[in-house]
Amino acid sequence: MPITEADVAKVAQLAHLEITSEELRIFAPQMVDIVNYVEQLNEVATGNIAPALGGLTPAGEVTDSARDDVAAPSLGQETALAEAPDGASGHFRVPKVL
Repeated sequence: MPITEADVAKVAQLAHLEITSEELRIFAPQMVDIVNYVEQLNEVATGNIAPALGGLTPAGEVTDSARDDVAAPSLGQETALAEAPDGASGHFRVPKVL
């Protein structure tokens, strides 16, 4: 699968990353290698493999994780904010992360 520097630039834009033209030249072949590695999974014969429902472990497979989608009462704003370290005006106040 051909991956160009324009493809890398588009992915970087979507991820809100600023990368240099030098990084574009470095990352394009690396992305090709990653895609080629993952595409090897298409060569694995999975026709006779049963789906892993309920989990990947024996305990998970015997656990019934299916349930009806039924509405349940929520905590409510006052209860949810009662344990908040810094509630303000009916909202959770959190540190700014930029």
